[in-house]
This record gives sequence, structure tokens and C-alpha cells, in this order.
Amino acid sequence: MKRMRNSIVILFLCFATLSFAQQKDVKKLKREARELVREGNKLYNQLKFSEAEIAYKKALSKDPNYNKAAYNLGNAIYQQNRAKEAVSQFELAAKTTTDKMGKAQTFHNMGNSFMKQKQYAKAIEAYKNALRNNSKDDETRYNLALAQKMLKNQQQNKNKNKNKDNTKDNKDNKDKKKDKDGGDKDKNKDKDKKDKNKGKDKKDDKGDKKKNQDKKDQQKKKRPNQLSPEQMKQLLDAMNNEENKTQKKVNAKKAKGRKIKQEKDW
Repeated sequence: MKRMRNSIVILFLCFATLSFAQQKDVKKLKREARELVREGNKLYNQLKFSEAEIAYKKALSKDPNYNKAAYNLGNAIYQQNRAKEAVSQFELAAKTTTDKMGKAQTFHNMGNSFMKQKQYAKAIEAYKNALRNNSKDDETRYNLALAQKMLKNQQQNKNKNKNKDNTKDNKDNKDKKKDKDGGDKDKNKDKDKKDKNKGKDKKDDKGDKKKNQDKKDQQKKKRPNQLSPEQMKQLLDAMNNEENKTQKKVNAKKAKGRKIKQEKDW
């Protein structure tokens, strides 16, 4: 029994020693973190923002819940025109800060970061949160009014551009319709012209055919061998008379053959 008690005492002493050592280490880390923040502040005041950023990050590695290091880190990042990263850092700082004045400053700078990104609606909300924690901050109130004005202008410009785009689209649609109607009109005009020319061609073909037929008829009428019945009768009578005369001569001369009548191509 006595031996058990001794064992318990030894374990308690070990635990106490370990706990004391851990507390000592935590205090040491916090002290080192404070020293790094002070170093960062000096660099920040010298406008060496990138070097200050490194110091603040080292401080947070020693003490992740060190809200001053988180807030100052956000400021160093903001000064390097990295507003989006600054917002994330300020959001982290706002969670770890329990002091109302510290929260007000954090939300104020968060609003400034949103303003740089022209995210005016988010900036307005951040400034309102700052005023909820410190309603007497005139600078935050001024920035809030400015953000509200900028948001209004942004929305007006957006609506103006939208109306301008709609007007342009309507004009383009009208121009397209006009071009289409004009194209259809020209197309119909060309078609009418083509149909007209086609009808004219048909008429010309008809006229040419009639003209050719008339020409053929005229040529037929002008054939030299085509005689009237009366002319034919007179010609035959003359031929017969001539043949009788020739026959008489042949008989008179005792000719041996008879003259053959040649057929004519009438």
C-alpha cells in the first residue's frame, strides 16, 4: 500500500514537472512572438512591408492565436497591394480578437481592402461591422458613406451600359432585318428581271421561228423553176411545136435516132 502511494506521488510530480515545463515553453514562445511583432512594427514603420510580413509570420508560427500579429500581418500584406490576401488575414484576425476596439480596427481595414477591389457591397458590410464595435469612429462612418456612393455609381453605370448594349442590339437587329428585307427585295427584283428576260427570250425565239418560216416561204416562192399551170401549158405547147419541127427535119435528113425529151425539175 505504501509502495502504491509512492508511485502515485512520483507520477503526480512527473506530471506537474511536465506541465510546468510546457507552460514555461508556451511563455517562451509567446515572448519570442512579441519580440518578432515589435521587430515587424519597426520594419513596417520603415516602409519595409515585405520584411515586416516575414516577421509577423514568424510571430504567428510561435503563437498562432496572437491577434496583434495576425492584424499587423494583414496591414503589411495590404500595403503591398495584395488586397484579396489581406481580406483573408483580416477575417482570421477578427476571429481571434476579443477586444471591441481591436475588432473595429480589423473590420475597418477589411473594408478598405474590399474598396481596393471595388467590391463596394462587401466594403459596406465590413464598415458596418466596424461601427457596431465602435460607433464613434468618424473615419469609418465617412468610408461607409463613400462606399455606399461608389456602389450606387457602379450600379448606375452597370444599368447604363446594359441599356446601351440593349440599344445597340436592337439597332443591330434592325440593321440585319433591313439588310435581309433589302436582300429579299433585290432577290425578288432579280427574279422578276430573270422571268421577264426569260419571257422575252421565249418571245424572241417565237419571233425568230416565225421569221425563219417566213423566210423559207419567201425562198420557196422565189424558186425559178416553179411555174403557174398556164405557164406550164404554154411551155408544153412550145416544146411540142419545137419537137414537131425537129422531127420533120430529122425525117427529111433520114436521121437514125429519136431525140429524147429531158425531164425538168419543176
